Amino acid sequence: MRKLNGIVLPHHKKTKDIVPKRMFPAKENLYPMHQNIGAPAVPCVKVGDEVKVGTIIATAGGYVSSPIYSGVSGKVKKIEERVQPGGVFSPTVIIESDGLQTMEDVTPPVVTTREEFLRAVLDSGIVGLGGAGFPTSVKLTLKEASAVDCVIVNGAECEPYITSDTRTMLDRADDICEGIELIRKHMGVERFIIGIEKNKPECIKNMKKTAGALSGVTVAALPSLYPQGGEKVLIYHTTGRVVGEGMLPLDVGVIVINCTTLAEIGRYVRTGMPLVEKCITVDGGAVNEPKNIIVPIGTKAADVFEFCGGITEGLCKVVFGGPMMGIAAADLEAPVLKQTNAILALTEKESAPQKATNCIRCGRCTNTCPFGLAPVSMVTAYEKGDMEALSRLKANLCMECGCCSFVCPAHRPLVQQNKLAKAALRKWMTEKKEKEEKK
Repeated sequence: MRKLNGIVLPHHKKTKDIVPKRMFPAKENLYPMHQNIGAPAVPCVKVGDEVKVGTIIATAGGYVSSPIYSGVSGKVKKIEERVQPGGVFSPTVIIESDGLQTMEDVTPPVVTTREEFLRAVLDSGIVGLGGAGFPTSVKLTLKEASAVDCVIVNGAECEPYITSDTRTMLDRADDICEGIELIRKHMGVERFIIGIEKNKPECIKNMKKTAGALSGVTVAALPSLYPQGGEKVLIYHTTGRVVGEGMLPLDVGVIVINCTTLAEIGRYVRTGMPLVEKCITVDGGAVNEPKNIIVPIGTKAADVFEFCGGITEGLCKVVFGGPMMGIAAADLEAPVLKQTNAILALTEKESAPQKATNCIRCGRCTNTCPFGLAPVSMVTAYEKGDMEALSRLKANLCMECGCCSFVCPAHRPLVQQNKLAKAALRKWMTEKKEKEEKK
């Protein structure tokens, strides 16, 4: 089995040995309704309502959606439109904390059947916590359980700076194992592979020690090659199976679950407390005290940085997630979301784009792309409006990992342009399908 292409990045994992510190709730907390892929949640509270830690404040807005719970106790102050990182406007529940962190009276869910297990995962509010945000209950809902014979636990954490999943594997290995056993019992899957990059030897050792006693569980030490954590890349490097264009992991008999997502499933079924807080990495050259912290979901970036000693005058950009696939925030009002795994305060040296020059046809972008795509050709087709060419070039296979832009000696914004190309191609394909259906 050959290795897929990729790049070796500077790791900058200086927070890996820092045990997370718990942050006290800030005065004002923001809960956007867009905290998952799919339909946004729908507020079920009104201005003036009292809430506790674990009180439901928004219900799932559809099948592919997820409820939202308050991470603080206090009072609903406002419900209004706010902009999120990435420029999306979202209805937002604003809660003023009373500082008491009074807990909602919760009880562990009764889970004896597959249906009860799936309902529990939905009620927990858990989504893909590695950054994707896909509702976990939907991912685990299968038409035929026998269609899946392997669950891959994603502990790759391949982006620079981020170490929140590392802390999960070091501090919460028992929760991960509880999640594995719940899926084994209720989904009938017997094979589990925990994929971890080799630059995390402590995690590999700890997961082998903790999960080694479980039947059918293996730990795969993977090359430290970005984007190792991408689903299709991870599936290939752990099982040799290829997820082709238009296919899902389910089509090759696999489910991929982030290690922290799995740990939260184990914790929720044990305690009954829904997803209300996250361990996130706070790092970058413009933050005074890089660290891992446990923070209520809804906490604003400004308050996160204040807890970490503040930011320096050299701040150039704030990124939610990693420097390769993260989303830049418009301001420090942006809150921690369910899928937030890091907030980076980056200096100009770390983040300012260099001036783009003409393509020199070196081919590095194609040679580096995990799927062997041709980014320059895709950009050319997009600029010409040639959707047929974009389709032939398999633009939809692009995972937007940014490898092409990273290695480009001309500093061309290839990944940004290919994101636009994919959006244009999707629109064209939808319109084409609608026209054909009308004939």
